[in-house]
Amino acid sequence: MQHVEVTRSINAPIELVWDRYTDHRGWTDWAGIGTVTIVQRGTGDPNGVGCVRRFVTAGMGVYEEVLSFERPKRMTYKLIRGAVPIKNHLGEVLFEAENPGLTKITWRCRFDSSLPLIGGLLRAGVRRMFATTLDRFATHGGL
Repeated sequence: MQHVEVTRSINAPIELVWDRYTDHRGWTDWAGIGTVTIVQRGTGDPNGVGCVRRFVTAGMGVYEEVLSFERPKRMTYKLIRGAVPIKNHLGEVLFEAENPGLTKITWRCRFDSSLPLIGGLLRAGVRRMFATTLDRFATHGGL
């Protein structure tokens, strides 16, 4: 099993960071990873538990389902299908108010490689994608 964890501090209050980060469709505008749509609305909050979001990059789609949605502290999700050599992917994003107006985001996941011997390469790629996405969130997320 592979593990990835990336942490960033965002210069904005926790509620604003949570609302912007968990606006899944909004990722299309700032994340730089393609188009994000909601193919199934969550119960209660459309972005919440049960929401299925679809990421499309270069014509390939990845589907993730939101498992928990604990505003403004924690969201978990799992990869349910997609054109990636990853299986058993479970992700968690934690939000923590550090100082007034500063929020720490910890984005982590665990997964297995569906192809032998490339787990380390996949881990490095996921770590890079998480880091780049959080950096873009800090600079282009509209906070």
